[in-house]
Amino acid sequence: MILPKVRDPRLVTVRRGGTLTDEHHRLLALWAATCAEHVLPLFESAQPGDPRPRHAVDAARAWTRGEVAMMSSRATGGHAMGAARPLVGAARFAAYAAGQAACVPHVAEHDLGAAAYAIKAAREAAPAAERHTVARAERDWQREQLPDEVRELVLEDQSRRDDLCWGVFGD
Repeated sequence: MILPKVRDPRLVTVRRGGTLTDEHHRLLALWAATCAEHVLPLFESAQPGDPRPRHAVDAARAWTRGEVAMMSSRATGGHAMGAARPLVGAARFAAYAAGQAACVPHVAEHDLGAAAYAIKAAREAAPAAERHTVARAERDWQREQLPDEVRELVLEDQSRRDDLCWGVFGD
């Protein structure tokens, strides 16, 4: 479970009593989609005929443009996670990353789920001796993709929830 018991109001939208603006919510969703898409080839090479994770990434982006409703994006995320369940390793984690990205419109804190699963996917795809290095490289690449407007928030949240996210954000 990547969601904390106590929610950070900075990651709860204004309309739900938090302080997260719509603009920043969209930036988190775009970042999550970028993280998931970076490892999506790991799923697509294992399951080339299954478009569900790709559709999830596309839905997250479409939500940011106002082209799909939150519930539609969230449902697409559930389908991507369904694609993950029977799999193991990198392909499974890549599909989960896509599913988490599509759920960011529903709950912004799923952004770290997308990022954490993407790191796990990259790590699992690497030879055993290189897994730590590859995981750190993926984490660092993701951080380079962070929009300035939400950078501090995400980095603080990574530190706060690292234990819930399998320790993938620490050193």
